[in-house]
Amino acid sequence: MSIPQSGGGPIEHQDQLAEYLAAGCKPKEDWRIGTEHEKFGYCAETLKPLPYEGERSIRAVLEGLRDRFGWAAVEEQGKIIGLTKDGANVSLEPGGQLELSGAPLSSIHETCDEVNAHLTDVKAISEQIGVRFIGLGAAPIWSHDDMPVMPKGRYKLMTDYMGRVGTHGTQMMYRTCTVQVNLDFASEADMVKKMRVALALQPVAVALFANSPFFDGKVNGHKSWRSRIWRDLDADRTGMLPFAFEDGFGFERYVDYALDVPMYFVYRDGVYHNALGQSFRDFMKGELPALPGETPTLSDWADHLTTIFPEARLKQFIEMRGADGGPWRRLCALPAFWVGLTYDSTALDAAWDLVKGFNAETREGLRVAASVDGLQGSFGGISLHSLARSAVEIAEAGLKARARPGAGGMIPDETHFINALQESVESGQTPADELLDMYKGAWGGDLTQIYGAYSY
Repeated sequence: MSIPQSGGGPIEHQDQLAEYLAAGCKPKEDWRIGTEHEKFGYCAETLKPLPYEGERSIRAVLEGLRDRFGWAAVEEQGKIIGLTKDGANVSLEPGGQLELSGAPLSSIHETCDEVNAHLTDVKAISEQIGVRFIGLGAAPIWSHDDMPVMPKGRYKLMTDYMGRVGTHGTQMMYRTCTVQVNLDFASEADMVKKMRVALALQPVAVALFANSPFFDGKVNGHKSWRSRIWRDLDADRTGMLPFAFEDGFGFERYVDYALDVPMYFVYRDGVYHNALGQSFRDFMKGELPALPGETPTLSDWADHLTTIFPEARLKQFIEMRGADGGPWRRLCALPAFWVGLTYDSTALDAAWDLVKGFNAETREGLRVAASVDGLQGSFGGISLHSLARSAVEIAEAGLKARARPGAGGMIPDETHFINALQESVESGQTPADELLDMYKGAWGGDLTQIYGAYSY
């Protein structure tokens, strides 16, 4: 989840909302890569999730990172709830999932170095206090009652609201993890093409990164239960955005959509004011019941955009949101996949050619199939395995064309970062398939063994 936004002045007319999004346009040489990933922390001795307070706790991990590795603390109501350093931040999901939101970097070599350094630092702190972290799409054993609640005002509001608008909202908040990448666009037309490719191929990312076949201590019947959760969370703010494929889609059309998404809160002077279900349109007119007479700032608009959760999300960049959290080597594969598809014009054209014939029913059908069956899924005669093979081939070609060297020039490009995906395409096996094989085989149905086998 995002930290509060800042720096935006008053909104005097609605055109500013689209202008805010358009301000993200950058020339290609300035495009950057921002990788985000979440992981579950637990007590090594008890295998229980970490509380916020205590010797073995989320707070202890944050304070350790602050004191030993030079991060600056972010506090809310006197409690440490995040960290910042060098353009990156560490934040907390509602159930204590630890998230790294990486700095905008120019190559996957750099973003992967950042991920590796972060996980190494987290491991150093964790080992000192008897804590471990694991990368999965959903908590395999813990119940809702097992989960702690982090001391962040927005989460208290969201927890109440989620129970009123869908059936899986609190599961998403407290018991799921993701890896995602944030990518830039050059113009409105470039944004439109990338958003359409991102949405249409998000089911492929769901399938390739499917890593949540267990929930509540048992096999759940889905390769990605996390993706299943998103389908019944809150229809007003989730989904595949069919309007993005209609003529006339652009910044203004996304603004119209976002204005119709009910609000969660307004953040003022360190306090989250309850605006659940209220309208940003009313806020623009000074008629918000939560703050009568007040009108929004661009910071409020930026905050509101963080409360919208489609499969690909537009801010001043595009967030790819479909993938489950996973093992260390796959954290770098996710940005490699999307950079390869979208940061080279020939690859982007090829990716669009791959999906431009899909209609809304096909895109949604593939989304469902990916969550249930992973690479074995299909819809309307379209095989996700075949689609993934083509997408990974295009991504590899795009990374070769970028020709961004690493290791002082010893590595010619970024293609090795998708090796894990190529292995999945060749085998037809996702991380979820591997987990299920271990559960039915070597683990003998003992799901607690997942912690020893898959922790960082």
